[in-house]
Order: sequence, then structure tokens, then C-alpha cells
Amino acid sequence: MANNNVGDIDRTWELMKKIGYAMLVTHDGDKLRARPMTAYVERDEDAIYFLTDARQHKDEEIARAPAVNLSFADTGSQKYVSVSGTAAVSNDRNKIRELFSTPARAWWNDANDPNIRVLKIRPEQAEFWESPGKLVAYTKMAAAVVSGTRPEIGGNRKVAL
Repeated sequence: MANNNVGDIDRTWELMKKIGYAMLVTHDGDKLRARPMTAYVERDEDAIYFLTDARQHKDEEIARAPAVNLSFADTGSQKYVSVSGTAAVSNDRNKIRELFSTPARAWWNDANDPNIRVLKIRPEQAEFWESPGKLVAYTKMAAAVVSGTRPEIGGNRKVAL
């Protein structure tokens, strides 16, 4: 069950913002599809935004099934966040101009491209995992193998957002 601990909620938003990229998982009929995207994390708006292209299938998938999952991963520091929420696609040109940045230039020439759309995720719940890093985690796993115990290699929390 998710908790409402303010510290855990704060940490969830911090991790998402710091990692900055997420795998967006949508429903494609009876299959799940994931693709990496640049996340614009806006806690004050209780939202995670993405810029997307109207010519791609994810917009149609979200219109049919707006429940999505976002998976954030920083494997180098062993920090992960999984977010469940509801997505909506819009053609909010002001928000597009606000979010348009260097990563977006890889896909569109400028914020005025008529194919750009805003994907807004309203997070409902999340789970995060943190470890002190690969070296410490591997050392603790090796010690657990030798001692026949389970390693304590980090924290895990479920939060209601």
C-alpha cells in the first residue's frame, strides 16, 4: 500500500527530476509498448510533461487507454522510480514553447512545428528504489552469499502522489 509520507513524496519528485528521462509505457491494443522520452517534471503543477509528435502512434494509444506507466532509471547510482498515472495529449502551443529545449531540437526545428503535442501525465502513485551504488551493492551481495543471508542494499518506498 502506498504511503503519504511527505519525505518519501519529496524524494520521488526529486528523483524523477534528477533522472530526467523515462520509459513511457502505453497500451497498444492488448500489448504494452515502451519508448524513452525526455521528462519535464513539474511538481508545482502535479504533472510530468513530454513533447510528442502527432504523427506517432502513442497519441492514438493514449486516447484509447490513458492509463500509463513511467519508468525512470539511473543505473549508475542505482536509483529507480516507477510511476502510474493518467495521460492526456493536447495542442497547448504556450506549453510547447515553454517546454521546447535542446532535446526537442533533435526531433523538431523549432517550437512552431505543427506536429508537436504536449503529453501531460498526472501521477497517481509511485514506487522508488535507492541503493548506495553499484560497488557497495555488489560488496553487500557478495557478503550475503558468503554468510547465507539476504543483503540490505537500499530503500524501497511506495507513495501516493
